[in-house]
This record gives sequence, structure tokens and C-alpha cells, in this order.
Amino acid sequence: MNPSNFCIHGAGLGLRRDFAGEVLKSPPPVDFYEVAPENWMRFGGRLGKQFRALTERFPFVCHGLSLSLGGPSPLDEGFLLELKAFLRTHQIPLYSEHLSYCGDDGLLYDLMPIPFTAEAVDYVALRIRRVQDILEQRIAIENVSYYAAPGKEMEEIDFLNAVLQEADCGLLIDINNIHVNSVNHGYAAEAFLSAIPAERIVYAHIAGHYVEAPDFLVDTHGATIIDPVWKLLDTAYRRFGVFPTLLERDFNIPPLTELMGEVETIRMIQNTFND
Repeated sequence: MNPSNFCIHGAGLGLRRDFAGEVLKSPPPVDFYEVAPENWMRFGGRLGKQFRALTERFPFVCHGLSLSLGGPSPLDEGFLLELKAFLRTHQIPLYSEHLSYCGDDGLLYDLMPIPFTAEAVDYVALRIRRVQDILEQRIAIENVSYYAAPGKEMEEIDFLNAVLQEADCGLLIDINNIHVNSVNHGYAAEAFLSAIPAERIVYAHIAGHYVEAPDFLVDTHGATIIDPVWKLLDTAYRRFGVFPTLLERDFNIPPLTELMGEVETIRMIQNTFND
């Protein structure tokens, strides 16, 4: 799955609703934007017009928050049909979601880990294929951070690869999540990277985290990116080639100049391999 098929490249940034007007007036130098479709699909009026103006000018991808691919409740096919129309209206070529679940009869507003079992592989892969059938396009799934592995029968990387293969979907590779999980669960991040099928990678996330203890990191998207995570991104480019990479920052948001400094670090690392 070649990222160029999705018309995105380089370094991207998440777009918050309250920044839409500012971005229209003075667009920051990024190559693409990412939005959570749940935050935009049902907005009309001024915000809806602003968003349409943005998608007419810039490349966008969508990253979902509420589909709950591993959850026990039936897929929300009404939501998927609404999403399909949204993607087509705004000509957004890519939708990604988390390899997790976030609710049953209602949303938990948190990402819970799917048990690493063969049964769970079959279950979630079937649901991903159904999503792809409804949307009439391949989606990407994101490797998530997790803090416990109940019912574990296989390693995280084996579970991830089995789902990718059985669902025939793409991978949104989260570099920070690999680092966080490697520290919390005691595995080598580089070994995890080396086992990822290169042809599945569509694009990447990179973010900061909170250090609760030397052996316990919390994926927060609320801090600056640390050197080991930058080095892991460099290692990923070295192994797989350069892929589009998006900076995530969900709270403790600094001035735009500071965010753009991290975007420029992404671009600088990418340029090392593009020269």
C-alpha cells in the first residue's frame, strides 16, 4: 500500500475545530492535516463552510475515535454510511482507526486493549473487512498503547500482523506507542519495528508521553517528543523508507511556533533520506 496513493506526503498536523479559521487566514507550512471525523461530520454553518474551504485547498486524512473495532456491540453501520458520505464530500482518501475498543452500550472515551488471541484476530478482522466493504475502500489500523494484556495468547506484534493479514488493511504506525509499549512491557522497540510488513504502512503518528516512572510511560499526546522516539522514527525511515508522518498534540498545546518546530524536525529527518 503506497502512501502516494492517498495524495499525502511529508509532515502533517492535527486540526482542531477552534483553529479552522486561523488556518484559513494563515496556513502553517505543513503537508497535510488530520481530523477526527466525529468532530466535523455533523457541523454546518460557519464551521462547516470553513472546513469545506480547507479540504478544497489542502490534503486531509481522517482518524476515527469511536468505531470500537474490537468491541462487543455491533458495528454502527449508520455511522459508517454517514462517514462514507463525509469522506466523499470532502474527497478525503484515507480513514484510519485504532486497533482497540472503546465501548459497549455507550462510549468509554478511552481505548481499551483487545486480547491478543487467535479468536480476537478473527473477530476484529471480520469487523475491519465489513468496514471496508461499507466504505468501499481500504482503511488503516493503528497500533495502540496498552497497560495490561488480559488473556494474552500471542505477542503484540504477532497479533498486529495477523490482523493486518486477515483483514487485508493498512497500518497507521504510531512511533510513540511502540516506544511506550516497549518500556512498559519490556521488549525491544527496534525488534518490533523489524517485524512490521513494510507494504502495509500508510502513514505514521508521532507524539509525546508522560513519564510516571522509569518503567511506566503513559501515552498522553500532551508533551514534547523525546530523543528515543525521534531516534525510533529515524530507524523506521531507515528500514522502510520515508512515509507521511503526523505530529499529534491533544492538550498542553504550546504556541504554534513550538509545534512547527517539531513538524520541522519530522521534515528534517525525512529529508535526510530524501537527499
